[in-house]
Amino acid sequence: MAYLDYKVTHTPTGLRKILYLNWPLVFLLAAVAAVGFLMLYSVAGGNPDTWARPQMERFAIGMVAMIALAFVPIWFWRGISVFAYIACLLLLVAVEFFGDVGMGAQRWIEIGPLRLQPSEMTKFALVLILAAYYDWLDIEKTSRIQWVIVPLALILLPTFLVLTQPDLGTAILLVAGGGIVMFAAGVSLWYFAGVIAAVGGLVFAVLESRGTDWQLLKDYQYRRIDTFLDPASDPLGAGYNITQAQIALGSGGWSGRGFMQGTQSRLNFLPEKHTDFIFTVLAEEFGFVGAFSLLLLYALIIGFCLYSALTNRDRFASLLTIGVAGAFFLYFAVNMAMVMGLMPVVGVPLPMVSYGGTAMMILLMAFGMVQSAHVHRPR
Repeated sequence: MAYLDYKVTHTPTGLRKILYLNWPLVFLLAAVAAVGFLMLYSVAGGNPDTWARPQMERFAIGMVAMIALAFVPIWFWRGISVFAYIACLLLLVAVEFFGDVGMGAQRWIEIGPLRLQPSEMTKFALVLILAAYYDWLDIEKTSRIQWVIVPLALILLPTFLVLTQPDLGTAILLVAGGGIVMFAAGVSLWYFAGVIAAVGGLVFAVLESRGTDWQLLKDYQYRRIDTFLDPASDPLGAGYNITQAQIALGSGGWSGRGFMQGTQSRLNFLPEKHTDFIFTVLAEEFGFVGAFSLLLLYALIIGFCLYSALTNRDRFASLLTIGVAGAFFLYFAVNMAMVMGLMPVVGVPLPMVSYGGTAMMILLMAFGMVQSAHVHRPR
């Protein structure tokens, strides 16, 4: 009871909350967003109205929302975790019946003047409910099988709904993001070893079944695997995107061709240059130095989040911060691996840099919860 009283009496109030914000995190997010504005201006040929200006407006609104959410007590997020999760599930189901189709997938839904992508919100609603679950659960029960089944079900249910859209990239992020929270909560490593072994066995079975009576995938899906392993086998077809991306990455060299001087983007060889493949534009124009600088900014954001989590004595707030940081890491890690040919192209944007309204707003709101955890931590 004394510990609870300590938390209550030391809760910051009023303007003092502004002083308790994680200001380095605010400035780092702004720096990454500025890189995005610069690259969107470049890929639009110097026209700010095409992508850069709308992105700036969304970022300004998102930053205001992040600061506002930082003032909300951390117990509020714990209290609405179940409702947020259920609401996201209902939106995912609604997408199946009323969603808009774009680029071969049914991922968006219109609610009045808003056009939402529920799968983006689900990533952080999942983090929220898992953090609340492990905050409620006794630590000694964390690795018992009956208590591991519950978070697995919480992860797999939205993953299945997202896969039906289909959206493999977001499904991967949901599973991996949920796994990060479970790992941080202290679930036994043997469970993770079992999952890795099962995935390895599934991949082996898929490859071995090719050409047999029990073939597990369609022929066109095997051709996609072939293209991933060797993009040069179909450079003008399925391997075109990754081939052009690798050309852009390689042509940047050490210091790049210069701002707005990238041939791959200027001549429109790069696909989706303002969204999924914007990292290759950065690498071509600013070279290894520019690409590494952006990666360093991302690493600093993760570092400040982890420091805040590890110094927070509130279990829910700590797990929430780690979960958001983990989801953020998966965003840029998967995108960079995708455009470099290290994993298949699955349509994951580069956070705070790629053009997109829902992704940026939801991400900044998630960092608002991280700020709430930081501001209201026990002192």
